Amino acid sequence: MNGAQHILDAFHRHSINTVFGYPGGCIMPLYDALVDDVGVEHVLCRHEQACALAADGFARASGNLGVCIATSGPGATNLITGVANAYMDSIPMLVITGQVPSPLIGTDAFQETDILGMTLGIVKHSYLIDDAETLPAIMEEAITLAQSGRPGPVWIDIPKNILLADVAAPAATKADAPESHCPDVTEALAMLRSAKRPLLYSGGGVSLAQAEDNFRQFAQASGMPSVVTLKGIGNAGKGNPHNLGMLGMHGSRAANKAVDECDLLLVIGARLDDRATGKLDGFAPNARMIHIDADAAEINKLRPADLALRGDLNQVLEAFTTALSSEPLSIGNWQKQCKTWHTTGGFQAADNEESLAPIAGPAFIRQLSKIAPDDTVIACDVGQHQMWVAQHYEFDHPRHHLTSGGLGTMGFGLPAAIGAQFADRNSTVINVTGDGSFMMNAQELATIRRYNLPLKLIIMDNQCLGMVRQQQELFYNNRESHINLDDNPDFVAMARAFDIPALHIERTDQIRRGIEAILAYDGPMLLHVAISREENVWPIVKPGGSNKEMIDETRRTSASTKEQVA
Repeated sequence: MNGAQHILDAFHRHSINTVFGYPGGCIMPLYDALVDDVGVEHVLCRHEQACALAADGFARASGNLGVCIATSGPGATNLITGVANAYMDSIPMLVITGQVPSPLIGTDAFQETDILGMTLGIVKHSYLIDDAETLPAIMEEAITLAQSGRPGPVWIDIPKNILLADVAAPAATKADAPESHCPDVTEALAMLRSAKRPLLYSGGGVSLAQAEDNFRQFAQASGMPSVVTLKGIGNAGKGNPHNLGMLGMHGSRAANKAVDECDLLLVIGARLDDRATGKLDGFAPNARMIHIDADAAEINKLRPADLALRGDLNQVLEAFTTALSSEPLSIGNWQKQCKTWHTTGGFQAADNEESLAPIAGPAFIRQLSKIAPDDTVIACDVGQHQMWVAQHYEFDHPRHHLTSGGLGTMGFGLPAAIGAQFADRNSTVINVTGDGSFMMNAQELATIRRYNLPLKLIIMDNQCLGMVRQQQELFYNNRESHINLDDNPDFVAMARAFDIPALHIERTDQIRRGIEAILAYDGPMLLHVAISREENVWPIVKPGGSNKEMIDETRRTSASTKEQVA
């Protein structure tokens, strides 16, 4: 086999049957090998950034490795944003790029870039292959590394001559998964039992460890009130009586109040991101902290832990559950207090379906949550609509909520939804986007049409960059700067140009019919939702401020200042 054929052999050995890519000169040998391959479906996106974001969405929705492929030079550099997105959110991804032939590296050859050097800060590991005989072993190592421990993207840059070279080395054998271990939880249990106001704080690490079932059993056995990060939404499932929702900059008052008042914070699979914690010296000021994470680099990075546990999350949770099932925590008063806060300080929105009033973003999302099936996958872009989904959509599983957490990548949602749809062609997948984000990767409408994906697209259109406008209003003395998008195209006509049916709604009484229409349609369909330009996401914490200082609509004037704290 030549180098390209060894790559496909590794795909088959690891049951990788879907890859996202865009061909070009230096990766062409791999595309030539794909012609004769049976078992690997190559999805041709219309931009390399979308290839990486689709591979990301595929991995998030399925729990399996996402794979993207591009050529050298601009093909590789166009992948960078999508790979950085996966790195920030710890998404398992394999990135394969072509490179100019080995003798030409360093000569400024056509479409040559130092992709190894450019990407060192956004990958878990990277390789530039300089010997064809090492390719099979490197493929095996890269696939294993991307999915083990704390997952992340691994990049392999392969010169064209190595893709063409005959490789005498045998195909590598599939590596065994690293052994897991469970740390001693005795001290952690003692801390839990001594606490009067313990709070469970979980993030995306629960889903990355595929520990959702064990997490829910532990949450039920402990009875602890809980809060989640943006990536942890869905950890508790629908209807959990102790879940206070998302904390942080756009979190609920109840969640942030519970963090402020708790005396023990049990952090599971979360990295204490600044958008969740706010100003660190005001975060959980009365609490000791137990931090459980797969990555030692996250322990004590931002806030020292009173106790750190690093190991297999499933085993840790099982040990906790076993102990607490026989001797439950006695925290009845704390549970009641948190329920009271949730009743008065949870996310709320008007649900008047018959009104002729303009559509409000939160009300629309609440209707969508009620109407869509429980197993619907929502892929969000970034902005106000993203926060409304996080606040008002009730998710039953974290893999149903695909969102760009760490990088905040506009244009993420549509390619991610495509990836999720390829992960399960029969699932209901909805891309909820804004008019600004949608235009970042609108070319992927062609990908939807090419593969006849039954994707549903919802554009919440306020004809501006809503989240930027809101921050300018509140923190920059309402000095608007380059946020106006009132020259947007006709999105309905745009969708129809790609042979995708589309509807437009603008009144509250049209919400239910619009949602039901796109869900009932057997194929892709777009719903254009006109919303008010002035609508904001409430509550909000000033960037750099403390979560105790939440601003809502009734106190918006007190937030005005001429400068934003970065």
